[in-house]
Amino acid sequence: MFKPSESGVMTRSRKGWRSRVAANDRRRSPTSAANLPAKTPAALHLHDKQSERDYRELPIDKVGVRGLRFPIQVRDKERTVQNTVATIGLFVDLPKEFKGTHMSRFIEVLNAHGNVIHVENLTDILHAMQARFRAATSRLEMEFPYFMVKQAPVTKLESVIDYVARFDASACGRKVDFVLTVKANVTTLCPCSKAIAAYGAHNQRGGVTVQIRSRKSVWIEDLIRIIESSASSELYALLKRQDEKAVTERAYEHPVFVEDLVRNVAVKLKAHPDVTWYKVEAENQESIHNHNAYACIEKR
Repeated sequence: MFKPSESGVMTRSRKGWRSRVAANDRRRSPTSAANLPAKTPAALHLHDKQSERDYRELPIDKVGVRGLRFPIQVRDKERTVQNTVATIGLFVDLPKEFKGTHMSRFIEVLNAHGNVIHVENLTDILHAMQARFRAATSRLEMEFPYFMVKQAPVTKLESVIDYVARFDASACGRKVDFVLTVKANVTTLCPCSKAIAAYGAHNQRGGVTVQIRSRKSVWIEDLIRIIESSASSELYALLKRQDEKAVTERAYEHPVFVEDLVRNVAVKLKAHPDVTWYKVEAENQESIHNHNAYACIEKR
């Protein structure tokens, strides 16, 4: 039954209108029983699979995260500090009774030491991982590009050239071990080729990897100098013609086999007052063979 409203528009009776509105509200209301989410407890318990017991009775030596990119600062001999980006790995040991480890905790430990890692706080990070995971051992690996400004030999024009550096640090209890690795490319000229050829001698680019332990910190730049001075010639990013002439002639005057290269580096590392252990590897990308030449020498 309709009756006129004050505006003259016909409406339902008050009782019928209220019933219809109530029914529509029940259908549309977001708080109706049909629309309410299932009730959840105030603190939802999530099962921790990693902490379950493992019955295979096999401890894991090294478990963690690898391939993490993170900003770091390293000491620069010429400019005090250098900002770069490292690829990082973080690891701990896992006792035989645990099924797994909590990977997110590695990232928590890393970020707890600030947005930028300093070389000086590596020990703090190692001990923090031991405490966070209740682990006997912790390990950190960090590889990054390292840059130096070099002058061409004749024109003295400056250019930036990159190297690879790496830190491998580990803690067992309170004892910390640290290995510094530096990789640099060089030129080597074959002594045999020079001795038997009537015209010139073949040369190639060689890659040298040096690893050391030391009593005190050793500059990355100093290891680069040792590597480059042991080869036929060092490399440059920028060379003009007169520079190229000088580099080519220097290589011709200082031929080295791959065996000579690792021995030359080892002799200089052996004489360094702070180096306690070293390993030197060299690999030449041969220019006239379909294989590479390789040599390695390690202090026992």
